[in-house]
Amino acid sequence: MNRNFAQTWETLRHGITIAQEDTWIRVGMDSGGIAAGAGRLCERLVTEVAAAGRQIPVRRVGSYGYAFADPLVEVKSADSPPTLYGRVDDALAAAIVSEHFGRGRLLDGHIIGSRRRGTVINEPVTGILVKDTSLDDGDKTGFFKDSLAAELAEHGLADSVQTVGALDLGIYDEGLAVQLLPSGVTYTNVLSRDISRIVTESVKERTVLNHLLWAQPDPQERIVLRNCGIIDPECIDDALRHGSYEGFVRALTAQTPEQVIDTMKTSGLRGRGGAGFPTGLKWELTRQPVADRKFVICNADEGDPGAFMDRSVLEGDPHAVLEGLLLAAYAIGAAKGYFYIRAEYPLAVKRVQMAIDQARQRGLIGDNILGSGWDFEAAIRLGAGAFVCGEETALIASIEGRRGSPEPRPPYPSVQGLWGKPTSINNVETLAAVPWIVAKGGEAYARHGTEKSKGTKVFAVTGKVRHAQLVEVPMGTTVRQIIFGICGGVQDEVPIKGVQTGGPSGGIIPEPHLDTPITYENLSELGSIMGSGGMLVMNENDCMVDVAAFYLKFCVDESCGKCAPCRAGGYQMLQLLLKIAKGKGTPEDLALIRRICQAMQYASLCGLGQTAPNPVLSALRFFEHEFLAYIEGGMPYARKLKKAMAEGRNLKDVV
Repeated sequence: MNRNFAQTWETLRHGITIAQEDTWIRVGMDSGGIAAGAGRLCERLVTEVAAAGRQIPVRRVGSYGYAFADPLVEVKSADSPPTLYGRVDDALAAAIVSEHFGRGRLLDGHIIGSRRRGTVINEPVTGILVKDTSLDDGDKTGFFKDSLAAELAEHGLADSVQTVGALDLGIYDEGLAVQLLPSGVTYTNVLSRDISRIVTESVKERTVLNHLLWAQPDPQERIVLRNCGIIDPECIDDALRHGSYEGFVRALTAQTPEQVIDTMKTSGLRGRGGAGFPTGLKWELTRQPVADRKFVICNADEGDPGAFMDRSVLEGDPHAVLEGLLLAAYAIGAAKGYFYIRAEYPLAVKRVQMAIDQARQRGLIGDNILGSGWDFEAAIRLGAGAFVCGEETALIASIEGRRGSPEPRPPYPSVQGLWGKPTSINNVETLAAVPWIVAKGGEAYARHGTEKSKGTKVFAVTGKVRHAQLVEVPMGTTVRQIIFGICGGVQDEVPIKGVQTGGPSGGIIPEPHLDTPITYENLSELGSIMGSGGMLVMNENDCMVDVAAFYLKFCVDESCGKCAPCRAGGYQMLQLLLKIAKGKGTPEDLALIRRICQAMQYASLCGLGQTAPNPVLSALRFFEHEFLAYIEGGMPYARKLKKAMAEGRNLKDVV
């Protein structure tokens, strides 16, 4: 370790006011959690702690990712591991203080089991989580929980080992599952005859039953989300205690800008905003031009319907994104940076501003940063909600105070960007990964993912999925693994039809292709894109004609209108889709739609118009029979289908 780095890092962390705590309560206070009542719960917990006369700090943190279980509260006492409770209400909040902390008792039906599952039992078993993961009717959790409790009582262990039902264990369709605490050893497909052995061998003798052991590792790898749900996003001391700004201090004291760029090139990180351009190459291209000023911009104009990846990162770990912006600025030689955040994200705006102010107080922003002789300032600019301002040149125009509409390229922003100066624009997820890469090394990041698509990717999984949530997986993970292995499959057991990736600019991946590994190249071959990370699950009751029209209408509404292919082509195509959906279409309409799509792809000025046809083309590619059914069946068929959809009936029965 470089001595200068060590001294600077120690000086920066000196006097941190928050010490390492062995007892605490954390409340998930992201927008989703707050909407579910987390703010009220936080106040209730503070009141309950005070009334009990206990000294338990109540901390606010960002998203845990489990959107299906909001609001979430994580607790830890000195003599037990962290326990995460989901779907917490006022009564459970009171019980957390009186029962969990007061009597050391786990609370039934709300615990989300650890995904870091163990393979050995080195400590005495103190608790057993039980969950029936079967997809069929009839929940057997209560029966097995009582059976385990009775068996424990027979062996005199009722007072020392608790048995409670779990809300979720992250395992699905694997029969009865149990997780032993604190080891995390997890068994699946447990039968009644296994109860006795679990107690006598695993609980009493600490022997692992290998024939029941769930040994599959957690498919998720948290790099971008490493501190979300862990740090208080409004406290820089907490961020520093968990390693924030280590990568920046290391670069500033021990690396040249060229070395930082080389590290990024070694990592293989590609832009997570959707285009997938290599980050290291972008920084190199921006550093090369000679200019009196250069700029860096964080693109936080997340506008895809159903997407909440960037918002969650900004709300949960704003210091990671700010640190990434600092590293980008240092690498290219910029002295000013901007966060372009949509105004609909007030909590993200608040926390990013707090991070900037706190970093300035600690000498991480301003003049002569950490005695390096380098100056840098950061500011926030609010977007007015225009989807097209996610495009680089439109974003630049908006920051400059002009109408947010795209400009022809080249020149690219790396040569002539903000106010005509070289500018590097990276999205939130890209910048959040950068500090980890600089601190750990490019090779460490490149070990995740595939040969051409390195690292991890964050996805917001929504739609007809059992457990909507935020996930971060290595590139190369399949769509099926995400939907069924992490999110529990589809709702109501209606068969899955497809998954939309990339939002309005993406495409539909049909069920037969769900085993496709997620990479930039594979998604492109299927007519979709990575996008910023939205993933919408659709089942057999979703009509692909309506889905295509929905996404196209969004793009038509959000078009800036500057170029004719997007402005006129999108509108004309939407009218054709609506005509087909009403049962008035003709086979010639499909040919015309394809011609318009081709014209928009080749002639539109920016990415919005060029990619707006993607959902339509992928729907036609994989579900043309649905379009033909509307055309051949006419208005009677369309009316019959719309009525069935409104009644929630299975469309296959109607067709």
